Amino acid sequence: MELQTLTYIVVGISFAIYIGIAIWARAGSTKDFYIAGGGVHPIANGMATAADWMSAASFISMAGLIAFMGYGGSVFLMGWTGGFVILAMLLAPYLRKYGKFTVPEFIGDRFYSRTARVVAVVCLIICSVTYVIGQMKGIGVAFSRFLEVDYGTGLLVGMCIVFFYAVLGGMKGITYTQIAQYCVLILAYTIPAIFISLQLTGNPIPQLGLGGTLVGTDTFLLDRLDQVVVDLGFREYTTDLRISSVNMFAYTASLMFGTAGLPHVIIRFFTVPKVRDARSSAGWALIFITILYTTAPAVAAMARLNLVQTIEPEAGNYLAYEERPQWFKNWEKTGLLAFEDKNDDGLMQYSADESKNELVKVDQDIIVLANPEIAQLPNWVIALVAAGGLAAALSTAAGLLLAIASAISHDLLKGIIAPNISEKQELRASRVAMALAIVGAGYLGFNPPDFAAGTVALAFGLAASSIFPALMMGIFSNRVTKEGAIAGMLAGIGITLFYVFQHKGIMFVASTAFLGDTSPNWFLGIEPNAFGVVGAIVNFTVAIAVSTVTAAPPAEVRDMVENIRIPAGAETAVEH
Repeated sequence: MELQTLTYIVVGISFAIYIGIAIWARAGSTKDFYIAGGGVHPIANGMATAADWMSAASFISMAGLIAFMGYGGSVFLMGWTGGFVILAMLLAPYLRKYGKFTVPEFIGDRFYSRTARVVAVVCLIICSVTYVIGQMKGIGVAFSRFLEVDYGTGLLVGMCIVFFYAVLGGMKGITYTQIAQYCVLILAYTIPAIFISLQLTGNPIPQLGLGGTLVGTDTFLLDRLDQVVVDLGFREYTTDLRISSVNMFAYTASLMFGTAGLPHVIIRFFTVPKVRDARSSAGWALIFITILYTTAPAVAAMARLNLVQTIEPEAGNYLAYEERPQWFKNWEKTGLLAFEDKNDDGLMQYSADESKNELVKVDQDIIVLANPEIAQLPNWVIALVAAGGLAAALSTAAGLLLAIASAISHDLLKGIIAPNISEKQELRASRVAMALAIVGAGYLGFNPPDFAAGTVALAFGLAASSIFPALMMGIFSNRVTKEGAIAGMLAGIGITLFYVFQHKGIMFVASTAFLGDTSPNWFLGIEPNAFGVVGAIVNFTVAIAVSTVTAAPPAEVRDMVENIRIPAGAETAVEH
C-alpha cells in the first residue's frame, strides 16, 4: 500500500481511539477534570505519566539533539531521568498525602498566603506555556510531514486536534487517552530501532547494537560514526562536550530540578487513591520511561550514521541532488530540510564548514521521524512512527494545558477572585482557559525560540528556578516563611527570565536579544537553556535569608509540615 494512504489509516485509527476515549471518559465534575476522580490504578497512572512525561522533546527531538551533539547530548538523558527520581522520592508522595488538586494550592496553604499562591500560579503559567511551545513545535513537525504540508499548516491542524480532546475530557479523559498514546509511542519508537539495529549491527536489541560492530566488519558502530563525522570536519561524536564541563553540569542540574518542579507531572500523582500508590506509580512510570530513554542513544547514533552515508556513500563521493532519495524530497516540502548548490556542481556536499556546507537546513527535530525512511524500512513502520510522534506531542501538550487551566480556574478564579462560584462554573472556566492557552501556545509555536527539546529545556530551567525550591523548602523546612518563599520565587524566576531574554530575546523575539546568544556573553560559560540551576540557587538563598529576618510560620503550619513527612497513616489519602 502507498505510504501516504497507509499513514492516513494508521494515524486516523489512533486519533479515533484517542477521541473515542475522550468522549467515553468525559469529565462530569471538577474532581474528574482536575485529578480523574482520584481513583486511577498505579500501573495505569505510571503509563499515563510516562506518556505525559515523554513529550515531543523526548520522542521527536531528544535523539535528534544527541545525533548532532554526540556525547554532549547526554545532558538530556541524565537530567530528565535523574529529575524524575527526585520527583518520585522527594516530592510526589508528600504532595499526594496533602491531597490538594494543584501545586499552587499547596504552596498557598503551606506558606499561608494568597500572594504566594498567585506567584506560584504566575510561575506555573510561564513554565507551562514555554513548555507547550516545544510541544507545538513537535506537533507542527509531525503534522507537516504526515500531511505533506508546510510547518505552519501542520501546526494549525495539530492545535485543532489538541483542542478537541483536551478541552473535552479534562484529567479523566487525558489519563486514559495517554495510556493509549504510550502504547502507540513506545511501539513507534522501539520497532524502527530494532529494524535499524538489525540492519547495521545484526543485533535486534538497539541498546546492545550501539556498542556492537557493523555487519560483516570488525569495526564498531561508534568508531565508524566518529570517523565519518571527523572526516566532514565535525568534532568526534563520542567525546564532544556540550560547550564545556561546567555548562554540561549546569544543564544536567537544571533539567533535574526542573523535572522535579513540573506541575503537569506532579498533578499526575494526585490521581491515585493512596499515598503508597503515588510511590508505586512513580516506579512504574520510571520503568516505562526507561524503555525509550535507553533506546534513544542508539536511535541517535544510527540515524546520524545513516544520514551521513546517504549523502556521502563513499569518502569524498557525494550524492547528486537529482538522485536524492524520496525521503529527502518529502522533507523538503515541509521546509525543515533544504539544499543549496553553492558551487553549482549538482552534488550535495555536507560539511562542518558553513561556506562549503550545502545542506543549509537540517532541522534536528526531523531525525527520528525521518530515520525509518532513510533506512528504507517498510511503509507500515514509517506510518507507525508518524503516529508515535503525534502521540508524544499531543499527550504532553494536553497535560500541560490542563495544568495551565487548573491554575487559572481553580487557583486564581475559585481560590482568589470568586470563591463562591459553582462547580459547573469552575469547570466551564477551566475549559475556556485551556482553549485560550492552546491559541496562545500555538501562536508562539509559529516562531519557537529553539528546537523542541531546546525550548523544553528553557521551561525546565524556569521550573527549576521557581517552583522546585518552593516545594522542597515547603516540605522539608518548617522555618521558611511566606515572605521568604515569595521573595525566593520572584528572585529565582526573575533572574532566569532576565538571563534568557537578554540572550534569546524578550518573549523569545530574537531581534530584542540585547546581548546575543553567543558564549562570550554567558555567565561562567553557562548557556541560557542551562541557567535554571543558577536561578534555583538564587531562590534558595533569598528565601532562607528573608526567612531568618521575618516572623516564623504559625504553629499550625509547622504542624502541617511535620505531618506531611510522617509515614504513619500514609496508606490513607487525606481528602480535602
